[in-house]
Amino acid sequence: MIDTEGTGIQDAAATSGLPSFPPLSESAQQTSLAKKSETRRIPIPPHRMTPLKKDWVSVFGPLTELLGLQVRMNVQRRCVEIRTSRQTKEIGALQKGADFVKAYALGFDINDSIALLRLDDLYLDSFEIKDVKSLQGDHLSRAIGRIAGQDGKTKFTIENASRTRIVLADTKIHILGSFQNIKIARDAICSLILGSPPGKVYAGLRTVASRMRQRSL
Repeated sequence: MIDTEGTGIQDAAATSGLPSFPPLSESAQQTSLAKKSETRRIPIPPHRMTPLKKDWVSVFGPLTELLGLQVRMNVQRRCVEIRTSRQTKEIGALQKGADFVKAYALGFDINDSIALLRLDDLYLDSFEIKDVKSLQGDHLSRAIGRIAGQDGKTKFTIENASRTRIVLADTKIHILGSFQNIKIARDAICSLILGSPPGKVYAGLRTVASRMRQRSL
């Protein structure tokens, strides 16, 4: 037993209970932001460079107007650089901006990516098919086909039932949504990877969707 006599550790723990961390005031946030500017670099894959050029106005507009960040495209490094400035409104703006650009770089639509800036409970989750089951050759191709479905029907069904957005990039799967909804979509996709027929997955999604509607009422 550690002797804490004379240090006041035991008395402090008994009297204080759970630790309390009050939120920072706006003046304290502005002071911390003004001391040092932070920078993030988000790499852009080669196949997303052309879409980024087309949607550049829609990408840097929300970052500068909503979050007050400074943005530039580094062509040599093929990455988007963002940093805080005096106009930055909150401490978490840099992380939100990085998540927004990363979501667009992964292949999500610009409107879906902007939701990361407006809502606080949205996250990104990525995994590979081989993380669920080691598949090769035709078995891997059939697993990808089961996830996508004919004309993307299965993927759209999972998105609508779980209220998420899914990007299927070869063997990598990216999901955008809330923590609970990501779990629902991930479970459905894992079932398809393991060999479950789409009809069985649809039945499970209908059950989950009805429960979600009942909770929202």
